[in-house]
Amino acid sequence: MGAGLESSTTNRSSMRNRLSSYWEPYSQVPWLGWLVSALIATLLEQLIGTPLARVLGLTKPPALFGLVIMLKEPGLIPSALVYVLLIYLVPIGLVARFGASLANKVAARLLDYPVVLSALVHIALLYATLHLWSGVSDYRLLVVKLTLIAVIVTLSLNVVNGYMGEFSCSHPGFMALGAYGASVFTVLLFVQDSRFGPPLLPLPLVLQHVLFPISLIVGGLVAALGALLVAIPSFRTRGDYLAIISLAFMFIVKSLFENLEFVGGPRGLGNQPDLATLPWVFFWTMACIWIINNFVRSILGKALNAVRDGEMAADAMTVNTRHTKMVAFLFAAFWAGVSGGLFAHVLRYINPGTFGIRKLAEVLAMVYLGGLNSVAGSVVGAVGFNLLSEALRPLEIFKWIIIPVLLIVLMVFRPTGLIAFTELDVGELLKPKVKPEEEVEYAAATR
Repeated sequence: MGAGLESSTTNRSSMRNRLSSYWEPYSQVPWLGWLVSALIATLLEQLIGTPLARVLGLTKPPALFGLVIMLKEPGLIPSALVYVLLIYLVPIGLVARFGASLANKVAARLLDYPVVLSALVHIALLYATLHLWSGVSDYRLLVVKLTLIAVIVTLSLNVVNGYMGEFSCSHPGFMALGAYGASVFTVLLFVQDSRFGPPLLPLPLVLQHVLFPISLIVGGLVAALGALLVAIPSFRTRGDYLAIISLAFMFIVKSLFENLEFVGGPRGLGNQPDLATLPWVFFWTMACIWIINNFVRSILGKALNAVRDGEMAADAMTVNTRHTKMVAFLFAAFWAGVSGGLFAHVLRYINPGTFGIRKLAEVLAMVYLGGLNSVAGSVVGAVGFNLLSEALRPLEIFKWIIIPVLLIVLMVFRPTGLIAFTELDVGELLKPKVKPEEEVEYAAATR
């Protein structure tokens, strides 16, 4: 028995060493290399995706890396796997592996200039990849937009539940306030509507796009104003009272819009102009990541962490705990309102039922899946949850059995989430993995 156990341990160690040796060349690929590889794969799909799909017996390129097709039509699993292998895995692997040296040189060269330039290059490559990938079908475009919006709302909730250490349930209510506030602004100004009448400011579509950010800011401010109704009473107390008050606030907002005929009541509000294009949604998501990352790394963010770790100790160290919590809560509500405004203009229809207990469960799942107190964790949690939810859509009701079970398993083995308490250091992400002077030594060592 001892010999068998020793043999099993040896085999596992050998397997880990083998996998490590396979991955070693890819560990030297910088983020710039991965982004270029992904962009080339999406370009390849644009060129030969449809013909290759038909050759493999598929009617069109798989919508979501073949995952939906695999669950909906199991007989097409081999075709979907071959498509993903030829379009994504092989090209990305080859370009990343053999272009690592060039990518490291370019990344190192970019660092000779202000870091903003390198960041803009990386963001441009990411946007180009998403633009090409989502351009294959309207379904992909919708998934990308909703995923980016989910990143915003997850980050905003993490400010409260993670960095502040409270448990808030009010974010669906903030999203609803932002969604209705932004929708009323754009419909009233730009759209001929049976409820609001002729537009107050009939402008060409191009000028409507220019003014669209104002509607999102209005939605964010309406949400922040609503947050005051939660913050003023709850921050006078301690413990779990915020969770109770914020949950009540969510139901109050939902009931309010259900009984306001001015905005459609339970039937909802539609006819929003088609202004939430991918460039706008992407821009607001990148702005949210940058601003919230700077916020949590600032002096105010450190004060917020001090309040989370010990409010009485922070107060004794001259931290204005009530002011700090109030600012963070309104800040988080503002971004939740912005996400609601984007959500309303992506779907071009909203109703109060959208912002109920199910939306709360989804947002909480994304936050705790990615990890508390982590900007990177919020991004990973939002993207992972949304892709998983869309991939399991063919299972219908069983999807809402599988996802909770997976979350329970995650909480057992990773109770803090996938990436918790991890700072997002942009400078580290932009650096080359191998410095130019080290490339010769690395190449010699890997022969």
